Amino acid sequence: MKRIVFLLAVICLVTLAYGQSNSIPDYQAASGSWAVSGNRLYQNDAAARLAKININAPQSGPMLYEFNARYESGAEDGHGGFGLHVFGDRSYPSVSWGSGRSYLLWLNYDESPANSRIPRGLSAQIYQSLSNSRMDLVESVDLNEYAPLLTQENLSSEVPFRITIDGNTGEVRVYDPTDANLESYRYFYIDGSNTPLRGDWVALRTNGMRLSFALGL
Repeated sequence: MKRIVFLLAVICLVTLAYGQSNSIPDYQAASGSWAVSGNRLYQNDAAARLAKININAPQSGPMLYEFNARYESGAEDGHGGFGLHVFGDRSYPSVSWGSGRSYLLWLNYDESPANSRIPRGLSAQIYQSLSNSRMDLVESVDLNEYAPLLTQENLSSEVPFRITIDGNTGEVRVYDPTDANLESYRYFYIDGSNTPLRGDWVALRTNGMRLSFALGL
């Protein structure tokens, strides 16, 4: 199983960018305000609804994505989210709703969702991105059983995320970050075409809040 270490790559590339060049093809801070401080990658614009950073990362077959995320601020208005586009066929270096042909795994908090298929409060979605301007909602999951954990103390903690995706079958396993051993998981299928998934890009994105990220659990 191949492990994506895209955040470590981004940190190295951003450091190079500050020191040498503002144009590195393997990394694109496409929208939002991205910066590195210490060993963490920050998205600092709480008002950015479509913040996105593209990372060149060839993907096929079984994949493992691991990182930790920490809430910084911005969801006081009752709305915020973040997620990953995976198996992307291309990158787009500017603001966009979708991200080429890819799949978006999304964690969402919205007290007044506009889409009736998205539960009020804490939820997760899988979208199929068909272009930079079109995404179709594949599945939506109510996660309000975890909403009591959204305390001020917990929000300041680094939350571990482990996600496996089998590009051959389309099976996704999202491991429960409240499980200290990261052994329990929910599973979904993002593609039922029986065509192996392949892609060269990952896009990390946020919506309406400041977050920071780091490689590892």
